[in-house]
Amino acid sequence: MPQFLISLVLLLVVMPFLEDLPIGNVSEAILTTLVLVLGVMAVGKNRRTLLIATLLMGPTLTGKWLNHIWPDQFRVEFYLLLALLFMAFIMWQLIRFTLVAPRVNLDVLCAGLALYLLLGVAWSFAYVLVGRLTPGAFTLPPGNQMLGVTSIYFSFSTLSTVGYGDIAPVSHVARMLAAAEAITGTLFTAVFIARLVALYTTQRPDSGPGSSTPTSML
Repeated sequence: MPQFLISLVLLLVVMPFLEDLPIGNVSEAILTTLVLVLGVMAVGKNRRTLLIATLLMGPTLTGKWLNHIWPDQFRVEFYLLLALLFMAFIMWQLIRFTLVAPRVNLDVLCAGLALYLLLGVAWSFAYVLVGRLTPGAFTLPPGNQMLGVTSIYFSFSTLSTVGYGDIAPVSHVARMLAAAEAITGTLFTAVFIARLVALYTTQRPDSGPGSSTPTSML
């Protein structure tokens, strides 16, 4: 689980620096491949889940590289749809893992953080898809397109409810997606923190009469 979180952070941190480089596209494709593979490894704790995750990853990974090698023959919309399906499965597995975990440990913390980052990435893919299917769905600063770093920036600004206002959804679908992401970001923070507190409370030793063992803080 920590490896998957690290790969997500690496992808998000490095992407702005890769976008304008000659090898930027292939480097981004390699990092995306790493994220997909580590995502399968993170959730594939049993044979059934590993099989489903692998079956979803295969077409997604193929679509990513086909679009990279032959962008005119393989439309990016197909890759975005496959990637969204794959990420939805990974996010569902992370949610299940976090909710059924018996105690707070490194894997639980990493799963929660990875889930939050994956939400932002998934919504950025959805914004790119909407922007390509519906031209003019977003108002953007001059010279910008709803692609790459721009979509990541708008997604995490919306997820964290910062909303700088330089990019705005215009179409009904884009507005619905933005509103849903803002609500999801707010609810996720509240639910995840509540879950951590509940898990920590169940881990505390009894503090009844005669107990002199102090409780430690995480």
